[in-house]
Amino acid sequence: MPEGFPVPDISAAPLIGVLALQGDVREHVRALSGSGARAIPVRRPEELESVDGLVIPGGESTTLWRLAVSFDMLDPMRKMLSAGLPAFGSCAGMIMLADRLVDGAAGQQTFGGIDMTVRRNAFGRQVDSFESDIRLNGIAGPALRAVFIRAPWVEQAGADVEILGTDARADRIVAVRQGPLLATSFHPELTPDTRIHELFVDIVKGNT
Repeated sequence: MPEGFPVPDISAAPLIGVLALQGDVREHVRALSGSGARAIPVRRPEELESVDGLVIPGGESTTLWRLAVSFDMLDPMRKMLSAGLPAFGSCAGMIMLADRLVDGAAGQQTFGGIDMTVRRNAFGRQVDSFESDIRLNGIAGPALRAVFIRAPWVEQAGADVEILGTDARADRIVAVRQGPLLATSFHPELTPDTRIHELFVDIVKGNT
């Protein structure tokens, strides 16, 4: 660094965890690191306590639920979210942030936090995966290319839930925010567009 130039203080960047039980952990870490955050994998309650925000990646929601129970993360996650920890859930992560599910597995539980009803695998099976251009409220620039893989959608959103985006094909809600909680049906970590992660980093910064 040339003399006279300030040295960037990376410690001032928010520390955001990515729940590393399954799913696109590495992709979310990379997107967060490119969006002004420090990012680490999290799989233990004591690791959860050290972060300023948390990403819940896609995967398979019933497996994610069972692994959260096995790793003793279900109750700590619920407590941290209810205490105001910012969180972003993509695809299965959206399901895990929902207060209510449609077509859930027998006994399936979620972390909860967002006053919404989500339908699992609403857009179809793996072979029905698709990409679509989505315009999101509050995100400037061109339409965002969204990747949907066995994706859920939001069937009902409470009065305090902000609807950020809908899918033109099915006219269904695919992106929401409630306070410091953000959720998308699609996988922004699978594209080079980091605007969703940048939004979440801004949410985390505003919460600290």
